[in-house]
This record gives sequence, structure tokens and C-alpha cells, in this order.
Amino acid sequence: MSSPATDAPARPGAAGTAPGPVPHRWLILVFIAVAQLMVVLDATIVNIALPTAQIDLGFSDADRQWVVTAYSLAFGSLLLLGGRVADLFGRKNAFLIGLVGFALASVLGGAAGSFEVLIIARAVQGLFGALLAPAALSLLTTTFTDPAERGRAFGIFGAVAGSGAALGLLLGGILTEHLNWRWTLYVNIAFAAIAFVGGLLLLRRTARDRTKKLDVPGTLLASAGLFCLVYGFSNAESHAWSSVSTWGFLVASALLLAAFCFWQTRTAHPLLPLRILLHRDRGAAYLAMLVAGASIFGISLFLTYYLQQVLELSPVQTGLAFLPMSLAIMSTATTGASVLVPRFGPKLVVSAGMLLGGTGALWLSRLDVDSSYAGHVLPPLVLAGFGLGAVMATAMSQATVGVAHSEAGAASALVNTMQQVGGSLSTALLNTIVASGASDYLATHDARDPKARLAAGVHGYSDAYVWTSVFFAMGLVAAGLLFRRRRARRAEEHAAPVAHV
Repeated sequence: MSSPATDAPARPGAAGTAPGPVPHRWLILVFIAVAQLMVVLDATIVNIALPTAQIDLGFSDADRQWVVTAYSLAFGSLLLLGGRVADLFGRKNAFLIGLVGFALASVLGGAAGSFEVLIIARAVQGLFGALLAPAALSLLTTTFTDPAERGRAFGIFGAVAGSGAALGLLLGGILTEHLNWRWTLYVNIAFAAIAFVGGLLLLRRTARDRTKKLDVPGTLLASAGLFCLVYGFSNAESHAWSSVSTWGFLVASALLLAAFCFWQTRTAHPLLPLRILLHRDRGAAYLAMLVAGASIFGISLFLTYYLQQVLELSPVQTGLAFLPMSLAIMSTATTGASVLVPRFGPKLVVSAGMLLGGTGALWLSRLDVDSSYAGHVLPPLVLAGFGLGAVMATAMSQATVGVAHSEAGAASALVNTMQQVGGSLSTALLNTIVASGASDYLATHDARDPKARLAAGVHGYSDAYVWTSVFFAMGLVAAGLLFRRRRARRAEEHAAPVAHV
């Protein structure tokens, strides 16, 4: 019988031998990718529908942010718990329960007759998403243990994760324009049903490892710390950074997360074993995911505003405008982890991705009110997509290399946590920068002139793209300093986690 910590089927053999290839592993990848796509789509698909949902349910502009914040608070604060639950109670269980819960919460949100019900549904979506996302990535880690196959699998998974946000804009626009906003939530039922049937039939259920226990104090510290972190960044979008409701929560987050790290060195059953985080290559991968999460939001969020407000594209046209970026992400993601990393190593691949992404973001900062899509938006958008694809697929793969199967959920949860924190930080920081840049512009122009107000917005977006390029530059430095050279890491890179039988 296979180890309780491993969800991948293993062939019988002598103790200490590695399991054979997992049957139907490429089909398993399809269903895992569908589940991941559902979670990633949800980050943007609902955003497109917010204006019509606001009219239908009658909530204010001030309340509108809570449709997004309720999800991100639950998702971001519970990711580490979700990853550890998958390790302790079985990844198949976590995967299937996460799918069912996410789908039911989507039904509740789609049928919501009031703002309060919609917010509750979004929070429940975040809760089950925090269980589903790390379970999906850890299942991928334990299903593909051959280095060559692993690289291809993570490339496909990274392509889905990187392009999902842009695809969400397109799908959200189509559903909102041709059906109504409720279908941006109902559509999750189809994704969940496909992934559930595949997971139920192909994934192997494993017994619970009763020798390990859930770290309750660590769970409380980590969840509270991450909640304060995401909530503090969310408050910064609607309040000043000097507001107590902003910096107070951020300070509380720092103290709680510091206490969490200290506790992890003392407890016998840590929620997040620090050896996962302190490994040099994995640490570099987590920082790369932080930068990627911050950058992809920095580009897509404000470019969405630009395309709709300045170029006057419809929601569907805006979604289509992002498709070349999605294709660029897919092209480098599917080759980065499987072809480029074995040949050049993650240091060079991630560094090159950061350089391409930063160049694309800096190029976007030159947009003005007279720019065109084909001549001015498309080239830097594709360039940034090439960079993001290389970074995300490589970072996802390297973040779980060498991790024991019993800790794959925790490592996977940290990948999602870094991406979520990066997105929250980017949205809060860049919204402040955009508002400040627009105000500075209007201070020297006629604020009553509609053209001046439009130009002020574009000026603020340009500042956001410059700062996004700074994020990429920081990621470039981190990748260069932290990732080891190929010779120093070759032996470990080709070693896969072993499931004892």
C-alpha cells in the first residue's frame, strides 16, 4: 500500500523504491488544470460584471470593493491551512470537497437577491478556493515525478495560471454582455463538474496519516496574520496609507507572522515547515511568484481601464485585446519549465522573464490618449506576456522541487499565498500611485476639461506601469542573487520525491 502522504498511485515494489509512472497522469493534468482555471478566472471574471451587478442589487460604489475583497480575504488568509489540510487528510478529498464547495458558493452568489448574500457567497468561494488551489498544485507535484514530464506538466499548469486572468476578462465580458452578470458565477458549475468527475474517477484516495496533527496555534497565527495583511492592503485602496485601518492592520500582520515563524521552529507538527521556505532555490521561486502576482495585476488592471476608457472598447473587445498576452504566456510557460530550465537553469530563465516583463511594462508607460492598440498596446503587451510565462511556470515548478510528498500541500499553498499577496500589494500600492499621479496632473491643468481628466487618468496609469517595471527589476535582482548555478543544483534538480511502498 502506498504511503498515506502520497495521492499518486504507486506500483508494488520493495521498500524504498520509487513508484512507477502514475496511470492516466496526462488526463489527470487536464482535470487539475480545469480546476485551476476556474480559480484563476474568478479573480477577473466577476470584476467585469460588477457594474451591472451593482445596478441590479443596488449597492453603493463604496460597497462594490467588498465583492472582490470578501473573496481575497478568505482565500488569502486560509491558503496555508488549506494546503496543510490536503497533506493531512488527503489531496483527493481536499480537491473534491474544494470543487463542490466552490461550485455551491457560486450558485449562491449567482442567485443572490441582495448585496449581503453576494458577499457571503464570495467569502465562501474564497474559503473553498483556499482548499482547492494548493490541493491542485500538490496533486500535480505528486503525480509527475519524472523530471522531463514534470517540466512539461508544470509548463501547461503555469500557462493556465498565467493566462487565466486575461481569459476571465474575455469570458466575463461575453457572459455579461449576452446573458447577465449572474452567469459569471454560474459558469463555475461547468468547470467544477468536469474537474470533479475526472478527479473522482482518476485520483486515488489515500488513508489519513494519524501520526501527524494539525498545528492549531500556527493555523490561528498564520490565518490572522494573512487576514490582516490582505485587509490592510485592501484598506489602502479606499483609505490613505496613513489611516490607522491601513497601517494598523499591516503592523498587526507583521507581528502575527513573526510570531508564526517563531512558533514553527518550536512545534513538533508545523503548519509550514520552515525548511520549505528557507531552501535557496525554493525561496527564490516564492519571491518570483510574489513579483509575478504583483506584476500581472499591475498590467492587466490598469490596461483594462485604459482600453475601455480611452480606446472605448467594449468588455468583450477588451477581453479579446488581452488574448495575445495570454498566447504569449502560454508559449513561454509551456517551453520554460520543460525545455529552457533543463538547458539553461532557472536562474537564467527567470531572470530573462523578469527582464522581458519589465521592458514590456516600461514600454506601456509611454501610452497616451492618442495611442492605438495595434501600434502601441499590442507589442509591449505580448513582450510582457512572454516574460510572465517564463517566470510563472518556472517558479511553480521550482517551488515544489525536492519537497517531500507529505509536505507538498504546504509548499503548494505557499506558492498561491505569494501570488495572492503580490496581487493584493500591487492593487493597493498602484491604485494609490495612479490616484496621486492623476491629481498631480490635474493640479497643473483645467480639471473641468473632460480631455484633461482623461489625460490625467492615463498619466496615472503610466506611473503604475513604471512601478510595475520596478517590481520586475526587483525580481530580476532576487533571481540573480538567490537561484543557484546549474552545477551547484544539478544533483538535487534531477532527484524527485520518493513514495515508499
